[in-house]
Amino acid sequence: MSEPRKTETEPGFGEIRAGNLGVRLAVNQAEIDAVQALRFRVFYQEMGARPDTATASSHRDRDDFDAVADHLLVVDHYRGEGPESVVGTYRLIRRHAAEALGRWYSEAEYDVSRLVAYPGPVLELGRSCVDAAYRSRGTLQLLWDGIAAYVFQHEIALMFGCASLPGTDLDVLADQLTYLHAFHLAPEELRPRAIADRYVEMRRKDPHSIDKRATLAALPPLVKGYLRLGGFVGDGAVLDLPFNTTDVAVVVKTDQITQKYLKHYERKHAER
Repeated sequence: MSEPRKTETEPGFGEIRAGNLGVRLAVNQAEIDAVQALRFRVFYQEMGARPDTATASSHRDRDDFDAVADHLLVVDHYRGEGPESVVGTYRLIRRHAAEALGRWYSEAEYDVSRLVAYPGPVLELGRSCVDAAYRSRGTLQLLWDGIAAYVFQHEIALMFGCASLPGTDLDVLADQLTYLHAFHLAPEELRPRAIADRYVEMRRKDPHSIDKRATLAALPPLVKGYLRLGGFVGDGAVLDLPFNTTDVAVVVKTDQITQKYLKHYERKHAER
């Protein structure tokens, strides 16, 4: 039986625990290698992405951003205290990291100039995945707890990134794309737009013809998580054929996250 949920971190962000699971940042290259191995298993072996020669031979999902990013980990302490404990991940890229490479990851699919011009620190989220045996609401909540702690620590004002819908069949995804465009489109001043040669129209049908409740329920959990935080989507989807996904840009102002995080710690300090 799992232990009751408890939090053992201060705003400086060490590790947040929930029974045998914890969420924290990677602290060494061995843990980053474990992240890349996990991403390979999920993206390529499970979801059917097509690897290039280097990826196929290494069994690692790697790119230039890994060296400058922070890597959020979900770890299972029952599996050990080293890289073998890594069961979930989210990649976090702040402005200084993107500037070190001269680009943001999302720029391959979207014009994000309005977002990176936003006053204050901004954060790009991506490369999220969880081991199949750990895909539960609790694990996803731990990832969000870790993001909230990171946002609070670094005073992030705006988060953005690309979220994926499974598959590239636009007829199958018509309801979901239409729903996101009709009911969660970002305000113009914060609206990324798919680059011209990759732009796919999201409004595939009459929004009033879809079942909103069923469509929302069918969205991937991470996309629903963004929407629960008041998130928006950009203009246009992008087909990522090598990864067998249809991507949408997501944007979240962090006010709601920060307020919830502050209330959480005010309550914890009051209890103490």
